[in-house]
Amino acid sequence: MQNAVAGRTALVTGAGNGLGRAIALALAESGARVVLVGRTRESLEEVAAEIGRDSVVASCDTSDAEQVAALGQQMVGEQVSILVNNAGIPGPVAPLVDIDVDDWDEVFAVNVRGVYLMCRQFLPPMVERGSGDVFNLESVSGKRPLARRTPYTASKMAVIGLTTSLAYEVGPVGVMVNSLSPGPVSGPRMERNFRLEAERTGTTRAQAEEAFVSRSALHRMVTEDEVAAAVVAMLHMPGLCAADIDLSAGMVAR
Repeated sequence: MQNAVAGRTALVTGAGNGLGRAIALALAESGARVVLVGRTRESLEEVAAEIGRDSVVASCDTSDAEQVAALGQQMVGEQVSILVNNAGIPGPVAPLVDIDVDDWDEVFAVNVRGVYLMCRQFLPPMVERGSGDVFNLESVSGKRPLARRTPYTASKMAVIGLTTSLAYEVGPVGVMVNSLSPGPVSGPRMERNFRLEAERTGTTRAQAEEAFVSRSALHRMVTEDEVAAAVVAMLHMPGLCAADIDLSAGMVAR
């Protein structure tokens, strides 16, 4: 199969750690020039060092309109044809009635507003060229009940709606917009969730994890590398548009 990534420029938000780092590394390995975007320059530079060749580091809070506009100016001359909106925060773990308004707004600012701002900034050149790919990282948590996580789940469902609607806006000119919805990904974020759940239920962290992964067909979580590989695979599916792909080790089945 022809490499659909080599020679292209891919911009990845939240690229300094976790899924963003894994996706950036996978795209670079497939031959893309990667623009690493995030709030903490030091962590971005560490990922750039891992890539070990030509890449771009850019500090930006994607929920801030002025910073996103400045990022656009910085990228003049870079033909970004792959945009991966990965930046996101988990938000509070609490009953809805106990969640502060500021905490709710922060989740939507990062998880939804940031996607909107990045698309608004980087879609016009793709539309003008008549080609490009946008990937929005979602979560299966946006499509199933997850008690005590209402801001997070609501924000993820919002971006699924943004993804499908935007795909119909720009698909006719050749720009593909899709989303990838991982299930629980092994790493620090899930460790935090297991610890909080163990405290809430009076169980051990290991018991909390076991109760959680037992719901999946593969009886495990997915890995960061598996999610990154899925992004690359989706770029090799030219008919894929307005799609939301579940990657959950069987945590959800539809």
